[in-house]
Amino acid sequence: MNILAIDIGGTGLKAAVLDADGNIIAGRVRVKTPHPCEPGILLKTLVELVKPLPPYSYVSVGFPGAVRNGKVLTAPKLGNEAFKDFDLAGALSHELGSPVRVLNDADMQGLAAIEGKGLEMVITLGTGFGSALFMDGRLAPHLELSQHPFRKGETYNDQLGNATLKRIGRKKWNRRVRRAIDTLRVLTNFDKLYIGGGNAQKINFELDPDTRIVSNEDGVKGGAWLWRDQNTPG
Repeated sequence: MNILAIDIGGTGLKAAVLDADGNIIAGRVRVKTPHPCEPGILLKTLVELVKPLPPYSYVSVGFPGAVRNGKVLTAPKLGNEAFKDFDLAGALSHELGSPVRVLNDADMQGLAAIEGKGLEMVITLGTGFGSALFMDGRLAPHLELSQHPFRKGETYNDQLGNATLKRIGRKKWNRRVRRAIDTLRVLTNFDKLYIGGGNAQKINFELDPDTRIVSNEDGVKGGAWLWRDQNTPG
């Protein structure tokens, strides 16, 4: 079966067609995320984005916020409240004519990155900060750690997002990333940590043996796993 995988980001929308093993069989297409990004505008942009891609049977979507049963609970990286309680899975299924599953974007990236042993954590460093937790390969309920206080009264999103990186520079930003990893290690006692997102490559300190940077392609490839396990949340 072929799967259309869509990665919705705060700055870019990406899509590719995968086989059942998560291999990309039709190269990624990408456009900038429209701003302001109301649900109707997002749907129209996604429909146009995927038109050049070959046929598919299922659709997987990684969304930058909390999602439950295909409905959006939060959309902090898109900067508005219009998505709250929006049935993204249902609306996109109607537009594309295929069944759709929607998951938090860090959760979807983690499905492709993890090894499936012990407590594994995924964080993404991009427009904002994303996170996911897995226990023995099974996705834990999503926690919006990006909105949790981190330091000086600001959230992980505030302190580690792309706008802050540009404002404070790589040196200070890297110190914050290191501190965030130390904090998350205490909070979760993870066995392994995977770091993705567009700014992961800007980390310039030596990572611990239980931590590694993963490919941004995992943000799309994880879409195959949504249709492998019928019990996957989303």
